[in-house]
Amino acid sequence: MRLFVALDIDENIRERIVRFLEGVRGFSPEARWVRPESLHVTLKFIGEAAADQVGRIQQRLATIAADGFEVNFRGYGFFPGVRAARVFWVGIEAGEKLTALAATVDSTLAQLDIAKEEHKFNPHLTVARAAGRSGSPRRQAGDGNHRSFQQLQDKLAVLAPPEFGSMTARQFFLYESKLSPGGSHYAKLAEFDLR
Repeated sequence: MRLFVALDIDENIRERIVRFLEGVRGFSPEARWVRPESLHVTLKFIGEAAADQVGRIQQRLATIAADGFEVNFRGYGFFPGVRAARVFWVGIEAGEKLTALAATVDSTLAQLDIAKEEHKFNPHLTVARAAGRSGSPRRQAGDGNHRSFQQLQDKLAVLAPPEFGSMTARQFFLYESKLSPGGSHYAKLAEFDLR
């Protein structure tokens, strides 16, 4: 089973993001655009896990005690950078509570010998990946001046940064990612409340 831990996003924010994406998708038609129902804020990618590990993962995640917090969705950007863009994302602002929750999830799951994150947590909402390229936000060999998102970048440069709204994070979820020819499908396996 392919697992990850994430926040879901409120439906009104999802709808605003979808309207924005419908307006800009045509400027990068070759990109792989994320399906609206798949939008989420990843806290921890676990990766492959045996079915018998799921219960232990759920038990460990249930021990996390953290407060709810406000999350603002605004702006956009490209990973690893504008000139070598492979990922188009929507920005997230949530302060230290989101970063602390991601760190707590990471350290809690490390107690089950799940590898800790090597890179600093960088909250974002992936909305598109360049066609034929890795979706990794990190720099990779072969990155250079490719223009997968050039027309989209030119269009966005003349627009005001979009505001998608705010929500209060009240829970996080353990998800299973099921790969298919049409893209990944996500199923919630467990819900964990924040205070």
